[in-house]
Amino acid sequence: MRRRDFTAGLLLATAIRPARAQRGTPQRIAIFHPAIPVGLLTETGGGTAWRAFFGELRRLGYVEGQNLIIERYSAEGHHERYADFAREIVARNPDLIVTGTNPVVVAFKATTSRIPLVAFMLDPLKAGLVASLARPGGNLTGITLDAGIEIWGKRLALLKEAVSQTASVAFLGMRDGWEGSFGQALRDVSSQLGISLVSMVPNIGTTAEIERVFTDMAERRPDAVLITGEGDLYAHRQLIAELALKHRLPTMCPYRDYVDAGGLMAYTVDLAELLRRMAQDVHQILKGAGPGDIPIYQPTKFELLLNLKTAKALGLVLPPALLSNADEMID
Repeated sequence: MRRRDFTAGLLLATAIRPARAQRGTPQRIAIFHPAIPVGLLTETGGGTAWRAFFGELRRLGYVEGQNLIIERYSAEGHHERYADFAREIVARNPDLIVTGTNPVVVAFKATTSRIPLVAFMLDPLKAGLVASLARPGGNLTGITLDAGIEIWGKRLALLKEAVSQTASVAFLGMRDGWEGSFGQALRDVSSQLGISLVSMVPNIGTTAEIERVFTDMAERRPDAVLITGEGDLYAHRQLIAELALKHRLPTMCPYRDYVDAGGLMAYTVDLAELLRRMAQDVHQILKGAGPGDIPIYQPTKFELLLNLKTAKALGLVLPPALLSNADEMID
């Protein structure tokens, strides 16, 4: 079911989106997430990343309900609703739209070339979403969540190092990833490592569908699980960590929040820092900057995180070399 949460003051919005708010008029942004419920898209919910996003907006001087109106939307894992949401949100004429994942960005770009979009994406240049990272052009800017497809091979290699007997790894991700460039990169690396990579693709990003995938996974008995970075899965990271532990499956995770929830390990960017960058993009655009002139931010630093409590629960003895290379160990 679609859920929406409009803040107080929504009826003050004008029919025509101004280039920037007039003096004394609250500026209005729409936030659409493919999976996280609207009630968690706040400074106190939604994981470290969204807390960082809203905290940075506050630091920059935006107070929701005073000088900023936020309209929140979520598809709650239903991919077939993206185009409908894009049309509905664009029809409401916000000053700016915050969103993310490549399929969602495609839906919004097909609906508007006028309203600025600030988005989190995977390899937007290779996906054809921007003209270049330095000058994306059009009405889109934001951040890319990884530094290229090579990172997926690195994650698979680290998973093999952590669980040396690994011969079969389940790819837990959405179909676009499996059939896209990083899916192919993973298949190439898995072949080099002597690992059989098994696709475990949820049809939609819902709780019931993720539970079904883990039931199938329990029957196929892979040695470990590689989790991709889609928002559909991130919204269910606690459930994924619990199901993986229940079925005694070591996990390589894309973000820290998974490891905090009980995932075994992550080789990851600082997602909170990236979402703070997105808030800064929002600030620049609301002050009059053109989104196409704001560079897409690409992370260059990655961290290896290990959950020692989970390793113990799984009966794993992590190799000393891996422990010495970890940036942080969570116990």
